[in-house]
Amino acid sequence: MADFCKWETDDHMNIKYLKFLLKLLGYKNYQASISKIQPEPEMNVSERDEICYRLCDRGLVKFTREVTKINIAPQGKLLLDSKKAASSLTEEELKLLKATARGAIAPGETGIAATYRQAVITDLLDQGLIKVVAQKIKEVWLTETGKQFLCQEYSSQSTAKEISLKMLSDYLQLMRTNIYPDYPKQEKKISSRVSDNKLTDFEILAVIRDLDHNLGTDNYLPIFHLREKLQPPLSRTELDRALYRLERSDQIELSSLQEVRSYTPEQIEAGIPQDIGGRLFFIIRE
Repeated sequence: MADFCKWETDDHMNIKYLKFLLKLLGYKNYQASISKIQPEPEMNVSERDEICYRLCDRGLVKFTREVTKINIAPQGKLLLDSKKAASSLTEEELKLLKATARGAIAPGETGIAATYRQAVITDLLDQGLIKVVAQKIKEVWLTETGKQFLCQEYSSQSTAKEISLKMLSDYLQLMRTNIYPDYPKQEKKISSRVSDNKLTDFEILAVIRDLDHNLGTDNYLPIFHLREKLQPPLSRTELDRALYRLERSDQIELSSLQEVRSYTPEQIEAGIPQDIGGRLFFIIRE
């Protein structure tokens, strides 16, 4: 991360990247809607998003995206013209491919049911049959690498008066939390447990490990198995939040479903809906 300050030669540009990270510190779990992150008062959306992309490329943040427009790709046109589409695609895939052949459309205009839509889009994207024309960032969060960078690596010789007291306070809070893990104790208690008298994130991780071993899923555990085991005592929302926390702390990775034909509608429904990339369906331990 030592080359962070070399991304731009101008200190005024460097401060925008830093302020983007510091803005995230003001939100719970260092996660917020991209619309709430404004490094500079007059910064336009395209510049803000470019900063987010570059921070993501360096592992300092992660984000979710929403596909707003898709279109057929040249390979998809060739497949339709060859008359082989009906035999090589599912009914939903063929329907979506034909819809995009009429021009760029929003996912909701494909005519595919919401339950399957994202998985079908992901499948066709992976095959190179359709392409993303437009997309937007939704939620963004600071990664463990980003926290380490702020706490241990970032330095600057700039004397620019760009950082507010609120940003400084949030930064000091991050430092205290990382240097003194028990500070504040009440905050740690809340974050380590899904809710009072329920499972800790560590215990949920242990259940994931045991299920993967017992079911022989080779570190690719479908989420519906975990829901069957833990709902109750946890609610669906509580379990989803716990999985997001484990992912943000780099203890698991959540992967989307690529082949919908291998699972029932109920099993697919157990995944975590996303605006891009299909439902998060598999749990992979890091």
